Amino acid sequence: MKKNIALVTGGFSGEAVISYKSAATIDKNLDRLKFNVYLIDINKEGWFYQVSNEGKIEIDKNDFSLNLKNEKIKFDAVFIGMHGTPGEDGKLQGYFDLLKIPYTGCNATTSAITFNKRYTVAVAAMGGIHVAKSMHLFKHTTVLISQICDQLKFPVFVKPSNGGSSIGMSKISKTEDLESAIAKAFLEDDQVLIEEMIVGREFTVGVFKSNETIIVLPITEVKSKKDFFDFEAKYLGASEEITPADIEVVVAEKIRTAAKNIYAIFNCNGIVRIDFIYHEASGNPFMLEINSIPGQSDASLVPMQVKEMGWSLKEFYSKLLEACF
Repeated sequence: MKKNIALVTGGFSGEAVISYKSAATIDKNLDRLKFNVYLIDINKEGWFYQVSNEGKIEIDKNDFSLNLKNEKIKFDAVFIGMHGTPGEDGKLQGYFDLLKIPYTGCNATTSAITFNKRYTVAVAAMGGIHVAKSMHLFKHTTVLISQICDQLKFPVFVKPSNGGSSIGMSKISKTEDLESAIAKAFLEDDQVLIEEMIVGREFTVGVFKSNETIIVLPITEVKSKKDFFDFEAKYLGASEEITPADIEVVVAEKIRTAAKNIYAIFNCNGIVRIDFIYHEASGNPFMLEINSIPGQSDASLVPMQVKEMGWSLKEFYSKLLEACF
């Protein structure tokens, strides 16, 4: 008997536009011989199932069910295809936990920690993972520019602690540009991370678990045509992604080992994407961040890595769903 799957997309943040692109790829590649798929859009207007040419039907939030043609549809699992809040920061995960509905991806705690870039690097550092030196700012607490300059070396990256897709992020090389960059980041979040730049090659890799085994996908090297891998570089073609990365075996093994350790330290589940800078002077990969709901659009890196591994997306998404049951 086929399972009923809710493919959840949308969201309450500026990343919703990316969520819809990811969900389109997932929807196109979910195996209809195994699953009945219902695309659920959660946005600021409400929670809806779009019926072809018949308008929207609201989801019953009491039990996350759908009344369709006098039939009550209950879901066996949820495929979360939503970036940003509330799908990537643990809020939806906590809701589904209360309802005892399984879902793809990390649990509520891991999602909440990895969504906050500062808390992510703090936990990683405690686990022995190499991370850049950084400072954490809160909107309610004033920190002098001179204090930041005393603690960190330029250039630095200034970014909202919560959120993704490099929205609100800046690379700063001069003290006089710092204040405006912090103000820009605070427009997106009430916490800001300022991080020293690690010089090196940028790599990113998808990691997932299958039958309790942590599997690392082929590594991608990211070469931004801009100053850094920002929103335009990620989604508007201003970067070059090379999969598999042309790197020495020993470097690739260091990145794979670090990726597996990070996945285990954070108790991850499902597919995550981990970004690194390989610092050649020290010979160490430095973790930048963990994406607990990595992009699945046509421009995204994980689908590229899955195909390079020799799998179809249909096979891959089936494995992610089957791990829920």
